[in-house]
Amino acid sequence: MKRLLLSVAVLAMLGGSASAQSFLERLGERAKNAAEQNIGQKVEKGVNDVLDGNIGKKGKKADETKEAKPETPKPAATEQTQKKQAATAYAKSDFVPGDEIFFEDDFANEQLGEFPSRWDLIDGYAEVGSMEGRKVIAFTDDGSGAVIPLMKEPRAFLPDVFTLEYDVFLGTPGDYEDERESGSHHLNLVFATSDSNNECGNVSFFYRGDGSSSLSWSIMKPDGASTLQGTKDMGLNSGLSDYNDTDNPLKPGEWNHFAFSFNKRAFKGYINGQRVINIPLALAPQCFWFSHSGNYIYSGISNVRLAKGAVPLYDRLASEGKIITYAITFETGKADLKPESMVEIKRIAKLMQENPNLEFEVQGHCDSTGSDKVNDPLSQKRAEAIVAALVEEGIAESRLTPVGKGSHEPIASNSTDEGRAKNRRVEFVKK
Repeated sequence: MKRLLLSVAVLAMLGGSASAQSFLERLGERAKNAAEQNIGQKVEKGVNDVLDGNIGKKGKKADETKEAKPETPKPAATEQTQKKQAATAYAKSDFVPGDEIFFEDDFANEQLGEFPSRWDLIDGYAEVGSMEGRKVIAFTDDGSGAVIPLMKEPRAFLPDVFTLEYDVFLGTPGDYEDERESGSHHLNLVFATSDSNNECGNVSFFYRGDGSSSLSWSIMKPDGASTLQGTKDMGLNSGLSDYNDTDNPLKPGEWNHFAFSFNKRAFKGYINGQRVINIPLALAPQCFWFSHSGNYIYSGISNVRLAKGAVPLYDRLASEGKIITYAITFETGKADLKPESMVEIKRIAKLMQENPNLEFEVQGHCDSTGSDKVNDPLSQKRAEAIVAALVEEGIAESRLTPVGKGSHEPIASNSTDEGRAKNRRVEFVKK
């Protein structure tokens, strides 16, 4: 009797499965017809999969039919070790972020599928996409695209001392399965002069889904007639087997932080805190843009920040009685310091070691986004995290007082992106 009931149940499920399959096939046919009727639309379904966030962990499509293996959570100790290694790498960096941010865009307020409101299109196609939990400038055309910040002076907005930072996600070999995903692509940072709009510098980041990766650059010298060129192989050509944490700054499967500085004549480039470009004499650029070329759909840039050059810490302290910094940053909505924050924390620690009588009130400030109920305790926790980091650098805790200010003491209007960026700051106030 039990066998008979089991047989009936199996037959019922098979029949249901066949009906479901037939139904899905009819839906697929309808979707196909609908797509054919909307050929004139700007974004087709394949592109929308990316822009609507239908890309899963490490570049795989969330709606793929094959069964995905559940991820095994990393042990807490391993994650802490990785964070410490990243922080240590940044602590050795000589990159100094600019003091005054005059352009910052994390695309958080942008609409997916639309062109980013604070950028202009130079060539090809680009729009706001979603990647690994962040909104990005997504270059979704299988060809080329180029975007430039929308500024009052379109071709002359860079000062003679500036820093530029942004993030790029890098997948790991094996994450990309179809031909388009594994194809070659270049993500380029292009510098130009305003008088001719000709390129005076180009930094190209080349990578493929199979793991090969390299950085190349061509920077024009001050005479405008000669260039300095170089290439750094990132050592991923044979997958992760060639990966070396000591020699290779790239972190597969993670967001990678790119940073560049120009100081009147010297040009430097960094990946995850490690200097990879160092040119003592370069022609001063007056604008920049991002361009992309290749046949790869899963490519984007996040958290773009442009700032004027840094003033020595002691000079700021002497003139204002405090140090305002934007170089100490946190994970969104958390009190977890980003690894690149260690550059500034290391500088503050050195200043305090050289001046043993110096004491600070460490203030955390937010913009007006979010409620006081959230911002007030978060800013306090962030101030405490900074104090803890300085204590680890050898500074006595008694010399530091953490204070969370929330959004109650803005120094700029919260009605603009630049104003909110200035209000999101850390202040070291001399006691």
